[in-house]
Amino acid sequence: METHDFILGLLLILVSARIFAELFSYLRIPPVLGEVFAGILIGPSVLGIVEVNQIIKILAEIGIILLLFEVGLETDLKKLQKEGMKSIIVAVFGALIPFIGGFAISYYIFNLPLIVSLFIGGTLTATSIGITIRVLKDLGKERTSAAQIVVGAAVLDDIIGVVLLVILADFALTGQINLENTLRIIILVAFFFATAPVLASLMSKVIHVYDSKYRKLPGFIPTIIVSLILFFAYVAHLFGAPEIIGAFAAGIALSRRFFLPFGIALKADPHFVEKLETQMKPLIYLFTPIFFVTVGLSMNLREIDFSSPTFWLLTFSLLVIAVIGKIGGAYLLKGVSNIRKLIIGTSMVPRGEVGLIFAELGKTSKVFTNEIYSALVFVVILTTLVPPFVMKYLFKLEEKS
Repeated sequence: METHDFILGLLLILVSARIFAELFSYLRIPPVLGEVFAGILIGPSVLGIVEVNQIIKILAEIGIILLLFEVGLETDLKKLQKEGMKSIIVAVFGALIPFIGGFAISYYIFNLPLIVSLFIGGTLTATSIGITIRVLKDLGKERTSAAQIVVGAAVLDDIIGVVLLVILADFALTGQINLENTLRIIILVAFFFATAPVLASLMSKVIHVYDSKYRKLPGFIPTIIVSLILFFAYVAHLFGAPEIIGAFAAGIALSRRFFLPFGIALKADPHFVEKLETQMKPLIYLFTPIFFVTVGLSMNLREIDFSSPTFWLLTFSLLVIAVIGKIGGAYLLKGVSNIRKLIIGTSMVPRGEVGLIFAELGKTSKVFTNEIYSALVFVVILTTLVPPFVMKYLFKLEEKS
């Protein structure tokens, strides 16, 4: 790619993201949808003037990593620990129900091959943590107990998704499931979660001491914090976990309420954390819109054959499973009001970029026909664009009740 083409593409991404985010905010629509819409508009679906390339993908990945870092930084660990079991229930059942349902409908009703049905079920398990968290932040609800359950569940969902992706990718390539490879990834992810927060917290102490006593030049905090985030994102990748999980772990470790597993508290200086947040926010605001525009850029509405009856029947069936599966997981919670269960379940519905990754893998592996791929992409689009409106309505309903 020529340098000037990349510059023009990035310019269009940043400007269109800002324009439509502001416009959607003015119309009282979650701004994140404005950024996704910007991607759909300038991407292959409508104007076709910007294409997703490797550089844009990397910038988008940095955007979601920084967003997850911010979420980790603002997460109340006491609430997260308190709601931990609820998050596990929502994540596990919210992944299993869509997976089993998607597989059963594809295999037994539409008579699709085994590997195709498994891939369809795998695509429906995903939750886009980036979309969900951004909507919660836009609505000012990121610190509620419902948000803590959703954050924990969405992180676990990502891990379940990675394991499923590895299993299905092996199955698509070799025709059999590699249990050794699957077990290795599960062990590595568990080891990462056990060690990363402790190491990150110790590193944060060193950063704090150096910044308060020895720093001479400006710009130390953004440079070292971004380096720390990228380090843990890379380590997460080495351990077989998504990069964004590493960023989340780094944010948690630097937060006000970080606790070691054995109950020994390492509390950061609130003034240092506030200073860190202030200096990091401009970077976060710059990069995160690139991620959400890229979600829109990755969707191609022109590939969808809207005239096919099979397309609509398959799409509707999978959409019902995709929605009911996530909401059904939330309704298994005890001691939670029905409206809050609905909020939690709806927050888990967006598939976003995660669902697109599954669908794209199925297409490139020649598992999906164009019709099946189109149906899945349409389900991903609907489950990404509609839930933010429903979430906004449900939160207002909860406030009135």
